[in-house]
Amino acid sequence: MELTYNVSDESQLNDIALELLNKFDLKLYLFYGKMGVGKTTFIKKFCDKLGVKDIVSSPTFSIINQYKSMSEIDVFHFDFYRTTCKEEIYDIGYEEYIYSSSYCFIEWSERLMDLLPTNYIKIEIFLNDNKRTIKVKKVIK
Repeated sequence: MELTYNVSDESQLNDIALELLNKFDLKLYLFYGKMGVGKTTFIKKFCDKLGVKDIVSSPTFSIINQYKSMSEIDVFHFDFYRTTCKEEIYDIGYEEYIYSSSYCFIEWSERLMDLLPTNYIKIEIFLNDNKRTIKVKKVIK
């Protein structure tokens, strides 16, 4: 099953994030899309809906940001854009995060596909004429 959303206003992302959090039992979300398409913006909406009280920002240079929600659950936000080899990913101890019971939101996950669990939520974002198309699919292998 694939869901498709046509988004003309950023405020629509709030409802979509809430819907997806309620729809899926998985906590691993992989985000795909060109630079500047809105991956981090969408992740911020997910974090808002999870009650994250920290400032959500792109972990482009730190690779991972950890946030706490109002209910004290951990939320992890990864950005693997700047990673150059799998050793960097191993060095941050990615398995501890990915295989935990916490929510994990990953940008540029294509850099570590063979290291990830086989079950996840795939979110592809496309931007055309200031309108976003978001395709969502639950992947079970």
